[in-house]
Amino acid sequence: MPPTENTPATSSTPSTSATPAIEFKDVEKSFGKTTVLKDLNFSVAPGERVTLIGPSGSGKTTILRLVMTLEELTGGYIFVDGKPLTHTEKNGKRVELPSKTTRAMTTRIGMVFQQFNLFPNMTVLENIIEAPIHVLGRSKSDAVAEAKSLLEKVGLAEKADEHPSRLSGGQQQRVAIARALAMSPEILLLDEVTSALDPELVGDVLGVLRDIAETTDITMLLVTHEMQFARDVSHRVMMFDGGQVLEEGPPDQIFNNPQHERTKSFLSSVL
Repeated sequence: MPPTENTPATSSTPSTSATPAIEFKDVEKSFGKTTVLKDLNFSVAPGERVTLIGPSGSGKTTILRLVMTLEELTGGYIFVDGKPLTHTEKNGKRVELPSKTTRAMTTRIGMVFQQFNLFPNMTVLENIIEAPIHVLGRSKSDAVAEAKSLLEKVGLAEKADEHPSRLSGGQQQRVAIARALAMSPEILLLDEVTSALDPELVGDVLGVLRDIAETTDITMLLVTHEMQFARDVSHRVMMFDGGQVLEEGPPDQIFNNPQHERTKSFLSSVL
């Protein structure tokens, strides 16, 4: 059973390895003339769960999309396990890496989106086994066995042969989580995974994520407006505004004793 909604997730302390799971170095991102991220520098340790909070439009989701290479960097570098993700530096110049190299890196990263993005023409089981077979080259029998195990983990073992349209929003999101986990990611990105759900469905999805946090050492980078969830599962919380980190620290520090006035005003509006 997943922990109850107010039970903090407990798992091993993040690795103190010298090589971060994710590192942002002088990252910049602009859309046209609008700069969304500028001089962004931070890292996430292996096994660490970091939650990004802040107002809409502060650049949080863009950070996740850059790691997943769904958006292109305007400047700077992102490293995964110490290796450049999309660009490297050669002879003092910033050089784009071959797409094949970048694609190989992203197989180690899973992402769950606000919208579930399931293939409507496929069953739940088919949605989950598609990428492990065609991207990772796993056998169908192994992929099916893993998918069934994951469906049991997210409480949907009996829905394997259903199509997404016959599932509730909360069930679809749990399938999307199972699909991401089927790729055996080292890093899991979670982008407002409950924002499209009816309030009564939120608890089940958060319960599944708490269970993952409690029972695995997957590195997690999360964007959420669920402050209690952020408090429960995070090792570190980072407050963003205007594309910059205003402050960061353990959940108790950020939620109980924020130092920045913008953090105080943001939390007072959402808590």
